[in-house]
Amino acid sequence: MSPLGVPVHWLARAPRTADTSPPLPAVIHDRRRRPWRDLRISLTDRCNFRCSYCMPRSRFGPGHRFLPQAQLLNFEEIGQVADAALRLGVRTLRLTGGEPLLRRELPLLVRQLAGLRTPKGLAPDLALTTNGSLLATQAKALREAGLQRLTVSLDALDEDLFARMNEVGFPVAEVLRGIEAAQTAGFARIKVNMVVRQGVNDRQALPLAAHFRGSGVVLRFIEFMDTGCSDQWKRSEVLPSRTLREQLQAVWPLRKLPATRSGETAERWAYADGGGEIGFISSVSQAFCGDCTRARLTADGRLFTCLFANRGHDLRALLRNSAAGPMALQTALASIWSQRGDAYSERRDLLRLAPVVARAEMHELGG
Repeated sequence: MSPLGVPVHWLARAPRTADTSPPLPAVIHDRRRRPWRDLRISLTDRCNFRCSYCMPRSRFGPGHRFLPQAQLLNFEEIGQVADAALRLGVRTLRLTGGEPLLRRELPLLVRQLAGLRTPKGLAPDLALTTNGSLLATQAKALREAGLQRLTVSLDALDEDLFARMNEVGFPVAEVLRGIEAAQTAGFARIKVNMVVRQGVNDRQALPLAAHFRGSGVVLRFIEFMDTGCSDQWKRSEVLPSRTLREQLQAVWPLRKLPATRSGETAERWAYADGGGEIGFISSVSQAFCGDCTRARLTADGRLFTCLFANRGHDLRALLRNSAAGPMALQTALASIWSQRGDAYSERRDLLRLAPVVARAEMHELGG
């Protein structure tokens, strides 16, 4: 096995000089016949929030050591991975963190990725997920650089509750100002994600829905998931999407919408009166592993094929190997995806009975 955790004979197909190997397929599939369509790229493991389900202050306090700069993939290396992924069927590139807006000179990377093309000459669908804290000052530059879509995490409208949940006292008004700045900058597709925890912030679901109705912003409700080892997950805090949807329908009648594409994580609904769209992401109560098309690249160059995985494949070593041939990265990525068989959400209850294994944290994988 290579340092990537894939058979050496796969890497041997990528010679160190001219490439003479057979061309790889334009779209690759894993062992469950799922194509690879989405690559989530974490730009940093740092975040200026300390949300309890991701980076609780009790574990990520002032003394926590984040990755040193030298261990982070640089923009050129990120571009190499993205380009290789696009050649294997990926269509969506999503920038995440930690908090991606903490990465310096981010518009330069956005411009670089926006200029990539698939083998058919198509530009990638380029998106970014942020906590919104720095969005007000960066939205215009990101849009001008070629960023197409934005997702903002927002778990409450109540000022005191939001400050307690982010554990740094950050004001919710500043996040809302960032969303307005994004709309002004020309972002036509903005989503807001709310992680719903029963008994914690579930009473904020209706106020958030009321706030964004008619705004053009799509609000999505996410069931509290057992990601990483720091989220203090309890099944009792999972509010099933069906229950929440019934609460919303009691106030605003809803109608179901068709999926926009295969592998879409959110179930789409619309207000019957034309007030806009909402979504429900139900990884716990209604697993969607069978349609999952996503892989995640950490800031230090590890590729994970599942949000709940406990290990990744080291791409940084290959990227920084000057002797590696031009096809080595693409061949390695094809090998990793073709061996994928992940289905954690479908097997959650069984797997949680197994011996405890450390899993990658949410702030490493970017959700």
